[in-house]
Amino acid sequence: MNVIKIMIIIGLLMATEMAWAAPKADLWPRWETYESASSQQVDHGAWDAFLAAYLVTDHPSGVNMVRYADVTPADRKALQAYIQSLQGTTVSALNRDGQMAYWINFYNALTVEVILEHYPVASIRRINISPGFFTRGPWDAPLAEVEGEPLTLNDMEHRILRPIWQDPRIHYAVNCASMGCPNLQPRAFTADNLEDMMETAAREFINHPRGVHFDGRRLRLSSIFNWFSEDFGQTQQELLEHLATYADEPLAETLRNYTGRISYDYDWDLNE
Repeated sequence: MNVIKIMIIIGLLMATEMAWAAPKADLWPRWETYESASSQQVDHGAWDAFLAAYLVTDHPSGVNMVRYADVTPADRKALQAYIQSLQGTTVSALNRDGQMAYWINFYNALTVEVILEHYPVASIRRINISPGFFTRGPWDAPLAEVEGEPLTLNDMEHRILRPIWQDPRIHYAVNCASMGCPNLQPRAFTADNLEDMMETAAREFINHPRGVHFDGRRLRLSSIFNWFSEDFGQTQQELLEHLATYADEPLAETLRNYTGRISYDYDWDLNE
């Protein structure tokens, strides 16, 4: 193989990696329907029970960890039954807050189930089940069906959650089973606790070094703020204002006054 062909292949791989790392918000209008007056509740008790049993919230790293290796066959079946129940939910009959909680919990529970299905695995990126020659990870694999529509994890995050709600805090709520990801929260999202949990998730991540930290005088941020920059503002100053909103002092003041360059990184190791 000559040098030109090698360079072409490397270029294609790099382009594919960039496309994978930064999916655009692309509205799927099918999921815009909701019932504003609906009082219907989705039972997320099984997800609460799983999190109570297997999520470690006091790890020295400050990252919430999942004890994947300890999940019993019975609890795995309970998780699968919960996912099955979500697939049988008429999500269009829920109110908007109920829908948002539903999709966040669905995404997180399905991600955990994907890890368990392929465990042991060092990183979710090694679960190459998405269609396509250059694809990486499980995000484009049809893993569920709701109201007759096959759905992928990317559908849930980038075609439903992000474009419908247009709330940057979604990035702190969904969890990709990685050390660099915002915490998997210790309880299920519901219509009633949604706002409080979104705020908590944002503050936890932004005040942890994997979200925001200074390397000397250089500001280093999670790659999330680069991959999905359009969700956090049109300019660097708008991004910094967003971060400062959730940062504790003196970090908040430092962010508001920062005018230097920004570096980005991310840790894809499994959160176990």
